[in-house]
Amino acid sequence: MTMASTLIVAIVSVVLFLPSISEGVLPRKSKDIIDAPLLTSKIATNRSIIVGPSEEFKTVQAAIDAVPDGNFDWIIIHLRAGIYREKVVIPKNKEYIFLRGNGRGRTAIVWDDSSTNNTLSTTFTVWANNFVAFGISFKNDASVGVADTFYNQSVAVMVVGDEVAFYHCAFYSPHNTLFDYKGRHYYESCYIQGNIDFIFGRGQSIFQSCEIFVLHDKRKKILGSITAQNRQSLDDTSGFVFLNGKVYGVGDVFLGRAKGEYSRVIFAKTYLSRTITPAGWTNWSYDGLTDNLLYGEYECHGPGSEPGSRVPWSKQLSEEEASPFITIDFINGKEWLPAYY
Repeated sequence: MTMASTLIVAIVSVVLFLPSISEGVLPRKSKDIIDAPLLTSKIATNRSIIVGPSEEFKTVQAAIDAVPDGNFDWIIIHLRAGIYREKVVIPKNKEYIFLRGNGRGRTAIVWDDSSTNNTLSTTFTVWANNFVAFGISFKNDASVGVADTFYNQSVAVMVVGDEVAFYHCAFYSPHNTLFDYKGRHYYESCYIQGNIDFIFGRGQSIFQSCEIFVLHDKRKKILGSITAQNRQSLDDTSGFVFLNGKVYGVGDVFLGRAKGEYSRVIFAKTYLSRTITPAGWTNWSYDGLTDNLLYGEYECHGPGSEPGSRVPWSKQLSEEEASPFITIDFINGKEWLPAYY
């Protein structure tokens, strides 16, 4: 066995079989790497399509359209390095696609739609279940425009399908960046950039070791918010959980705003810079009861994590209160993820 093969075996054993995953906090070690070869080996398919300027498929959408309707075996669509300027949709009947780029600094899907309707503005939309992406930047580079006008919403990615994962991807937009609409989702080592409500929806999602970068937006007198989660009821299992990540940027921002009575967002073991305003959370535009909100923090650190001035309806969670959310079991990940921490 070569040294490279030995290293891959070691990484697989560390990443995929960590006993503490079912016991508590999802671990993170700098030597652990979920990379494209590992994901490819776990998905285990010999079906592939290559996209690039010198390949049979020149566009991402053409490659997706070539996947058979009702597909139930994994297929890899490998994007050569470059910028693919197109609007892309993974339809509901095109499941089991692994969209693999050459790294988020080398492969990008970019478009420039804006709308008063988030769904219409999206650069990249995943309607299908069972989708994985690796090493791709998704960007909406529409004009910022003026608040409350046609140019107010410019979504980079909308995720509707269940059992969807993004590894080492990046999401860029000046506003409403990631529409995590619904379903169970996993974001690992991703970079997400925006300002007002830029991670929003009613997804049931874990953001593991992600970087959140806050842009300054002068269009609104209110402060921006990183999240606007829209859980529908006490029985709704959805919620956003941020683990072992980093939040930083320009200007002041809230960790989240209450989208409705049952909104649920947790930041755990995350670095919070001074860009987080002391109040931490806001119920701006929502004037209902706060009794059923769960806006919590657990063992966060950094100058933006001080609890003294937090709004009274947010929570500093105990280990017992946080434990149901900070394992991969929150999204039933052991049942469907190809690899996870």
